[in-house]
Amino acid sequence: MAPPAHDLNGPPGSRARRRLPSWRRESLMTTLWLVPVLCVVAAVGLFLVTYQLDQAAFRGDFSLPWWLRTGSPDAGRAVLIGIAAAVITVVGVVFSITILALTLASQQFGPRMLRNFIRDVGTQLTLGVFVASFVYSVLALASITTEPHKVFVPHISITVSLVLMLVDIAFLIYFIHHVAKTIQLPEVIARVARDLGRAIDAEFPTPVSAEPHDERLPGPSVEQLGAFLDEEGVAVPATTSGYLQFVGYAQLIDIATDTDAVIRLAHRPGHFVVAGRPLATVWPESAAFAVSAALTRAHITGPHRTIAQDPVFPIDQLAEIAIRALSPAVNDTFTALTCIDWLSDGMCKISGRVLVEGVYRDRYGAIRLIEFDPSYARMANRAFDKIRQSARGMPAVLIRLMDGLAHVIEYTATTEQRRVLVRQADMVMRASDESVPEAEDRRDVRRRYERLLALTDERDRGELPRRSWSHTPPPVLDGSKRRRAQL
Repeated sequence: MAPPAHDLNGPPGSRARRRLPSWRRESLMTTLWLVPVLCVVAAVGLFLVTYQLDQAAFRGDFSLPWWLRTGSPDAGRAVLIGIAAAVITVVGVVFSITILALTLASQQFGPRMLRNFIRDVGTQLTLGVFVASFVYSVLALASITTEPHKVFVPHISITVSLVLMLVDIAFLIYFIHHVAKTIQLPEVIARVARDLGRAIDAEFPTPVSAEPHDERLPGPSVEQLGAFLDEEGVAVPATTSGYLQFVGYAQLIDIATDTDAVIRLAHRPGHFVVAGRPLATVWPESAAFAVSAALTRAHITGPHRTIAQDPVFPIDQLAEIAIRALSPAVNDTFTALTCIDWLSDGMCKISGRVLVEGVYRDRYGAIRLIEFDPSYARMANRAFDKIRQSARGMPAVLIRLMDGLAHVIEYTATTEQRRVLVRQADMVMRASDESVPEAEDRRDVRRRYERLLALTDERDRGELPRRSWSHTPPPVLDGSKRRRAQL
């Protein structure tokens, strides 16, 4: 079914258009400067308010209670200098702890995990609170006046500085606890798994039970348009190299509608784009020039992958942690088992979602944009292939892989999905037979394999009901993602 026009494009001034693009939000979230800058701005605003109150009290507009009086100008300076010196010292300690945590994360979890730590709101907020307290104390210190005819002491501002110092102590205690918690491997893995769950909800929001019925729509079919694109389409080359981080689907649909064209994308978010290689194919040829400029604006590339529009990226992160744990230098079997458990959980969720083909229509139902969405087989292979290859000769990991595949089969909705998982189980079984020297260990793996095959037969015959996730409506990315639930 063709989605309503507002699902794809959104009228001017709509909420979808006012929101920042997902790639911009992700870029701002993975910085250590945004939250501190906002906190500093808030501190400046707070100082302006308290300074005006101090000026009003100085003029005699109202009287201050005894507990707000902070003594002479020299006493006020001593208090503020002490607070500012202590706070800036602690800021250096906080930065040192942050850099140490990032270094440990890079060595233990892989360099791609660094962005997960930088995105941590607790770390950003702690840095912001300390820097804001320092700025506030310095501003209050500068406002003290000791001229012969005017001795001004900002009693309210000094008292607020003392309160902020207490807040800083609370944040310091929280930060030490937070860092000690977030660098633990199970917590890191669970956080990546939560990212995977959010990516699945954003990219594949429609549960299998809610898949709409097909109906005849105007215009050529996907197969016909594919033939036109192959025979008469014009390739539009990429202008920059890098990982594709974001695709502006709404922009491309708009330009394709205006030029009466069809665009077939050669890459999806997460792929590496090489400058000069085809980025898309456009039909008819007369629309290629106009579409070329829109493609450049709608494709955001960078030096790394992000979770925005790329649900395979968290899968790769979990697989990376697992294969690093299985390397001879680390040899941490239990970390690999934890990754397999969370990967199985993610695949269970994916199994119950509609993985629509990448076909996007305009408001009249005509196909305007075609892309290659990640298939179920591709995601299952990315989840289990590398771990299986690294786990040869490790019966504990092979057994957990077999158990995880069996759990996913209970959530599958189609025979094709189960065929993909059985193929994985076949390869795990062969790896066990070829690499595990102990006969009892091989028999344990085979028992799991036979149980998986029996479970698959029950699901194929309909004797075992499919398990399903409870579905809650996810947040929408950029307004252009809601079309997946309608196709």
